[in-house]
Amino acid sequence: MRLARLFLTALTLMVVAPAGAKEPGQETDGVEVRASGPLQYPLNYNSLTGLPYPDEAAMDRRNLIVKISNFPPIVRPQSGLNRADLVFEVESESGITRFAAIFRSQMPRHVGSVRSARLLDLELMTMYSAFLAYSGTSIPIQRIIWSSQHAGHVFSPLTGSNCEDAGFCRFEQFGVGYEHTLYLDTEQLNRLATARGVNQGYKARGFAFDEQPDIGGQSLAEVGINWWGEGNALWQYDSGQGRWLRYTDGVAHNDALDGMQLWADNLIVLQVPHARRPDLFVAGAEDESLEVQLWGSGPALVMRDGRWYSGSWSRFSLAPTVALQLNHTGSEKPIRLRPGRSWVSIVRNLRDVTLSGHLTDVIALAESAPARG
Repeated sequence: MRLARLFLTALTLMVVAPAGAKEPGQETDGVEVRASGPLQYPLNYNSLTGLPYPDEAAMDRRNLIVKISNFPPIVRPQSGLNRADLVFEVESESGITRFAAIFRSQMPRHVGSVRSARLLDLELMTMYSAFLAYSGTSIPIQRIIWSSQHAGHVFSPLTGSNCEDAGFCRFEQFGVGYEHTLYLDTEQLNRLATARGVNQGYKARGFAFDEQPDIGGQSLAEVGINWWGEGNALWQYDSGQGRWLRYTDGVAHNDALDGMQLWADNLIVLQVPHARRPDLFVAGAEDESLEVQLWGSGPALVMRDGRWYSGSWSRFSLAPTVALQLNHTGSEKPIRLRPGRSWVSIVRNLRDVTLSGHLTDVIALAESAPARG
């Protein structure tokens, strides 16, 4: 079969993949990359990537989460995702996904389009001791954010952040709705945070990194993820570059900022409980929120260097800087990520993920697909 379902028998092989090119700010030429994590990292190492910080400014500043739209398709290509150290892709509602991109190594001048916050963002802010930049949110979620311990670390037009001071600027485009025109200058936001005296850097502990992959795992060429039949993502491994490349709705998904296809060194898929929260709204309201319960533990898949590993994720403390840990199935041994950029997809069930040892002909698939009304 072309598509292999989950929980195949792992092979006891070790593969060393070719080194992939790095984006500006993540160059490692002439620098020895040391194994690190999940609890201890060298002083000058970024715990999001397992790589040395590109400069002292990156080491000193706080992680920054920016909420980025992924629906409707007109919002693609987005800007700046390839500059993020870590990206979470999470269901927003009804199978529509949204991105929470975490920036530390680089601070691009044009990121977006910026969209609204969700309940999960409070968990991400805690785990990564991060700022949160977003466009707006529902009144109940806004009240929760403003009354939380993170109130001083949120930036949004709702809180008075504007184009001149905070870098939230509108770029109107013909045929694009107003709600999709907000972009963020992350460098400007960092200057504002520094001026406010809240821009201190912290390490989020949890990921383990090593240039040498773990022994075992199964050979893998392609990962497909389906959210309720509404949104889908396809990742293909490019052995020449040593990285995973992204397709969405059957076409290459690019970054408007650098013109390159979205890519990652590591793919991580987490099975996490999703709970409806209509109780946050007044009785009879049509609105409700989705609570993605990223605490405790659950099954996980980890992909690196053209191989996949079955494992589990855990977050047993809600304390700041205690981030996700990834362990091999039935063991406390950490799964070691490749030093570099990671993409985390959160799903309701791992049955929504397909793994294949062969590459789909994406162009032929797109040409044969019926037009979407």
